[in-house]
Amino acid sequence: MASTTPSISAQDGATHGSDGSRPSSGAALRELAYAEIKRRIISCEFRPGEAINESQVGALLGLGRTPVHQALHRLESDGLVSILPRKGVLVAPLSLNEVLDMIEVRLTNELLCVTLAAERAHGSDIQAMRDIVERSAALLEHRDINGLMQLDLKFHNAISAASRNRVLAELLRGLHEKQARFWFLSLQDPVHLANVYQEHMAVLDALERRDIPAAREAIRDHIDEFRKNIIRSI
Repeated sequence: MASTTPSISAQDGATHGSDGSRPSSGAALRELAYAEIKRRIISCEFRPGEAINESQVGALLGLGRTPVHQALHRLESDGLVSILPRKGVLVAPLSLNEVLDMIEVRLTNELLCVTLAAERAHGSDIQAMRDIVERSAALLEHRDINGLMQLDLKFHNAISAASRNRVLAELLRGLHEKQARFWFLSLQDPVHLANVYQEHMAVLDALERRDIPAAREAIRDHIDEFRKNIIRSI
């Protein structure tokens, strides 16, 4: 793919905090730059293999060069960009082999996670999962891909929380973040989009019944559908 600088649409503009105000501290600006650039990479606004120009990104976000520069170095540690001497910054390409490797690791750990969640989940955990799944119905109707991707992450984090195993939860959180761009691509398919809702319901229903074999089968089916859709998408 040819490397070009990211295009700036009319809807883009200076970034503000959740209360509408501009952050002022260096740490807050670094965090803001990191979050906004990461969001654009995950949603493929900054495309795989594309060159990122620090000055243009700073203008896009309404931020100075320093927080953008620091954010890009942090994103390099995350594996989302590569910083090359005399060549600048490139968005990491999508690798099918890499995501398939991650899916193998994720499947093993998700099976353990739902097993523990079925044994240890409190009623409040099940309700939190149900609230997340129910909220996705409206987003499905409007094909809000960004919103659905966030709810998908929250759903899996809720299962991890119900496992009562912090090490497992942290491991899965890292895998989910690394797969976020692939999730975004897979959710572009309207059929897969609708299937994810049904797959989440199957996992939730099994956990609510404390049915470990059904929960393991449901999460295996969910991850296998993701794997097949990714192979079709890339």
